[in-house]
Amino acid sequence: MTFALHGLPVSHGIAIGTAHLISHALLDVHHYVVAPRAVPKELARLDEAMATVQGELNTLRQSPSAQAEVAAFIELQQMLLQDPLLVEAARGHISERRCNAEWALVQQMEVLEEQFDQIDDPYLRERKADVVQVVERLVKALLGHPGYAPPKKRDGLPSIVVAHDLSPSDTIHFKDSQIAGFVTDGGGATSHTAIVARSLGIPAVVGLHNVRHLVNDDDVLIIDGTRGVLIVAPDDRVLEEYQLRRATLELERSKLKRLKSAPAASLDGERVMLEANIELPRDTQAAKDVEADGVGLFRTEFLFMGRDELPDEEEQFEAYRSVLKAMPNRPITIRTLDIGADKALRGFEPRSDQNPALGLRAIRFCLAEPRMFHTQLRALLRASQFGRLRILVPMLTTAAEIEQTLVAIERAKAELRAEKVKFDDKVPVGGMIEVPAAALSISHFVRRLQFLSIGTNDLIQYTLAIDRTDEAVSHLYDPWHPAVLMLIHRSIQAAARAEIPVAVCGEMAGDPKNTRLLLGMGLREFSMHPAHILEIKREILRSDAGELALKVGRLMKQDDPARLREAIEKL
Repeated sequence: MTFALHGLPVSHGIAIGTAHLISHALLDVHHYVVAPRAVPKELARLDEAMATVQGELNTLRQSPSAQAEVAAFIELQQMLLQDPLLVEAARGHISERRCNAEWALVQQMEVLEEQFDQIDDPYLRERKADVVQVVERLVKALLGHPGYAPPKKRDGLPSIVVAHDLSPSDTIHFKDSQIAGFVTDGGGATSHTAIVARSLGIPAVVGLHNVRHLVNDDDVLIIDGTRGVLIVAPDDRVLEEYQLRRATLELERSKLKRLKSAPAASLDGERVMLEANIELPRDTQAAKDVEADGVGLFRTEFLFMGRDELPDEEEQFEAYRSVLKAMPNRPITIRTLDIGADKALRGFEPRSDQNPALGLRAIRFCLAEPRMFHTQLRALLRASQFGRLRILVPMLTTAAEIEQTLVAIERAKAELRAEKVKFDDKVPVGGMIEVPAAALSISHFVRRLQFLSIGTNDLIQYTLAIDRTDEAVSHLYDPWHPAVLMLIHRSIQAAARAEIPVAVCGEMAGDPKNTRLLLGMGLREFSMHPAHILEIKREILRSDAGELALKVGRLMKQDDPARLREAIEKL
């Protein structure tokens, strides 16, 4: 019987194949008490499982299929294997409660999951999936069946992996095994499955909840990664229709590669900067592969996460310098630490904010920890002599925060001058527009800063009071809400009047449905995941910026949500 399931589309495209179900080892864990004399043996079982998983991850990390993003996630999971909050705590459960190793791991995993649920940032919050996936690997090793059986091609069709969730390391197992796509019960737009699927160009739909219970091995499936639909057991008519759609999409994708070296300019000659968002220095390769105009956002928090000690000045300096040297003569925007004590940064006492979203985070946290901030600023300034560095400050809301930040930068400069250390004395400093207060008081920003970057993900959430990762309200997350568009438009126009650059670095920048709208608002600098750059470039090449400016000017006067949406869709 043919039926369809609806989930969250996280990687576009169409896939046709047979279902390959992946077991969820954590569902097979049972609790039992071990005798006192057997406790050392149980601890030895855990140590052996750790060695097995560490070996698996080492092999995967060295695999030719391990792209930069995938390798970064594997590295994070390797660090989790050494984390005392996970492994040592599990050893304590075995010794004190005399429970089996599998149960001890699952109990500690649940403790850590609760801590991650308190994190405000949606990307970092979903990193709790790393903990779950590391524990699942350990449990599989303890149960005697590590890894996954590779899927087999059946009836000439590749496989579609159906799972509760997938780690990036799991995807490497499947990359060369005729895998057409991924569908999972859980996950969101920033889950591992989503990120890796996009980087590999594999269609994926997540958040299907009970897909593993509704689909059988070898069922024929169709993934519509654009609409977020999974079709199970399609009839011949539906199958033929989607085969035609897939062929059309593949033709369009091959054409996109021809645009790699073409300058991004509108039909009326308006040049547009298309830059990449990256998390780690090695991600610059993906940006170079699509000839990005630079890096619009380097998230430095990934240098700090998942470790016992903070990175020192030398380690940070080398990381920042490597990015600048990898893309010479192109602007590299590096964001200062965007994290808070509520985000479990080790070395700092966790806070118990009633609402972490409104707590000590980003620049507030950095100003509250001047020694840590000073170290990062020194590393950034030292690296500035090796390229076109721009320092971006997150979560600014007041003029006082801007002034304190600039004073901190000047203090770091003065110290380096005294030490006769070279740096770019005129390195531009910019601020992120992420909260309504910043957009509404933007005059303070344009007077004191050299550039702006609009973080649409947070701006939408704070404007609409909606957590886009909360399934109960995620349908209300609306980038086209009149209030959101007014704040974005206001910010772009204010920067234009002040003659300072402004970029959009949130997900809106990488969604082709928004390209013409943002162009019409006057945006000339987009920053996004490297995989989206060519598609956005195609939209720009097809657009007349002057004509769009007139149309967007008229639609911005519209405050009826339904009519506004209709007008945007007609652009």
